[in-house]
Amino acid sequence: MLVFWKERLVLLAVPKTGTTALEGALAPRAALVLRDPPQIKHSPLYRYRRFIEPLLAAGGASDFETVAVLREPVSWLGSWFRYRTRDDIAGRPNSTRGMTFDAFVEEYCKDRPAPFAQVGQQARYVLNEDGTQGVTHLFRYEEPERLHAFLSERLGLRLDLPRLNESPAMEIALSPATEARLRAARPQEFAVWAMAGRQGTA
Repeated sequence: MLVFWKERLVLLAVPKTGTTALEGALAPRAALVLRDPPQIKHSPLYRYRRFIEPLLAAGGASDFETVAVLREPVSWLGSWFRYRTRDDIAGRPNSTRGMTFDAFVEEYCKDRPAPFAQVGQQARYVLNEDGTQGVTHLFRYEEPERLHAFLSERLGLRLDLPRLNESPAMEIALSPATEARLRAARPQEFAVWAMAGRQGTA
């Protein structure tokens, strides 16, 4: 999470959406950088409102806008799946090594998934409790030019993003039947993705 005090802007770090690269480029420009532990770095909107927003208000500002990046749901899960095939967690309960992407997504769709499929939901990072949009500005991971234009204008800089924290390269595909189950089990993920596609930069 990055806080830009002068510009009254907070960048929330939704996991697996390129936020590590954004942090690498923008941290020197930010007034506050929350990078560790991951539970704090990747705080969803409700946690930001509960813990961080009051601190900012205590500093004399209560008019901050929030920004978040969302990734197409299947692609987002694919990134998690690839990330958890890495060598350093092989053999652990959260490893996906040796399984198919379909098996991973099938487990993710359950009410109580196994540790390897416990990756959360993007919608919970950006929505209000009633399911309405809570984050001020939503952008799609797959449309970086919109996000870059917004941040460049708002922060008065030119973005030059490094490639950081990438998942291992791997060709994966989801069967139509499993994708249909995913859409039925997690409709809010696809709804919020559509919401991000309708957002402007104003």
